[in-house]
Amino acid sequence: MQVTEISSAGLKREFEVVVPAATIADGVSARLAEIAKDATMPGFRPGKVPMPVLRKRFGQAVMGEVLEQTVSNMSAQALQDRGLRPAMQPQVQVTSFGEGADLVYKLAFEILPEVVPMDLKALELQKVKVQVGDAEVDKALGRMAEQRGKAKAEAADRASQSGDIVVIDFVGKVDGTAFAGGAANDQRLELGSGQFIPGFEDQLIGLSAGASAVVKVTFPEAYPNGDLKGKAAEFDVTVKQVLAPATIPVDEEMAKEMGFEDLETLRGAIRDQIAREFAEMARLRTKRQLLDKLAAAHSFDVPQSMVEIELQAIMANLERERSMGMEDESTRGKSPEELGAEFRPIAERRVRLGLLLSEIGRGNNIEVSQDETNRALVEQARRFPGQERKVIEQFRSNPEMLAQIRGPLFEDKVIDFIMEMANTTETSMTVEELQKAQAEDDKSGA
Repeated sequence: MQVTEISSAGLKREFEVVVPAATIADGVSARLAEIAKDATMPGFRPGKVPMPVLRKRFGQAVMGEVLEQTVSNMSAQALQDRGLRPAMQPQVQVTSFGEGADLVYKLAFEILPEVVPMDLKALELQKVKVQVGDAEVDKALGRMAEQRGKAKAEAADRASQSGDIVVIDFVGKVDGTAFAGGAANDQRLELGSGQFIPGFEDQLIGLSAGASAVVKVTFPEAYPNGDLKGKAAEFDVTVKQVLAPATIPVDEEMAKEMGFEDLETLRGAIRDQIAREFAEMARLRTKRQLLDKLAAAHSFDVPQSMVEIELQAIMANLERERSMGMEDESTRGKSPEELGAEFRPIAERRVRLGLLLSEIGRGNNIEVSQDETNRALVEQARRFPGQERKVIEQFRSNPEMLAQIRGPLFEDKVIDFIMEMANTTETSMTVEELQKAQAEDDKSGA
């Protein structure tokens, strides 16, 4: 094999590879010899088919197989001999080949950049410890009492009010014709909850049990059902019951009904739960700070092929949000070209940080164990009740899907390692302060 570098610019590399005709011929002969051992053809005993007959029958297919295997093996050898790590699958272009002639092809790819991580001990990070005050616990208890009150709602001999639960029958029509999914009986609906499309619940306030009404609404432009979005509709509604939520006091009795020894034990459990929930928010805030510092401290070229893939993922997500009516105001009305130019730096940053985290993990022998992968798979499968086994098998049989499971696990382990190495200081924040800080970060795009 003869390998000649014909282009080297930045991270891009291009080689010309020449494989002697004899190597190809030897490969074809060896493969035909393997086939000959078990070949069966009319007029010949098994394993006794003459080579010229086999060559005529299988020659073209074997040639294609040998060429593909030769290109794969020779390309891998060329990269290994030169210590090159391609960022993506190399592109192969055959430039010359014929019966009895040398195989000549071009091998083009981008290499992974040399990444030298900073001294992680020089990183200065601020970790947030969340303080859960009595006010947060009281709010949570109040919400629990409210929900229990709704569950124990009793019939009210009066007109409905916001916050009441009405039991209704309804039939929806567009242009006088009922539509699929637009009817129900004994539907429980909390007035003011926003469960139904805008305007529906408001028109049921002030009605008593036994009353009927025609509710006129317009489906939102972002409504998931494309046949209904933006259309005017009328619903024939019959109110069968008006239920007023019961008043549930936050006391010892409520705590015991919920399975706790006393109110103080319930308060402690709620405090711990809130602390766990906001500890994750605090960790994400520290992670964002860490990534910002890493991005600022490292500057190296990144493979544009990887950037393109990341940019495509960003654009696909934007398109999904646009189709669901969730498009951010900052991107509204912009062309794909404008959005591409705007989000390319973000894609480059993500690729750069991904390569950096990968190098830190590789250099410190950080790996995701099979047990960790299995636990994540089980957690993923639980989202599809009744199909758990099928989901797990699907992931295990698809390397790309499995990588989507292992990738975030690896990133989290590397992030945890960096946080342990960094110079960290701890600061305390109340839940309200953390939420306010998070909102400011989101607004600034930090």
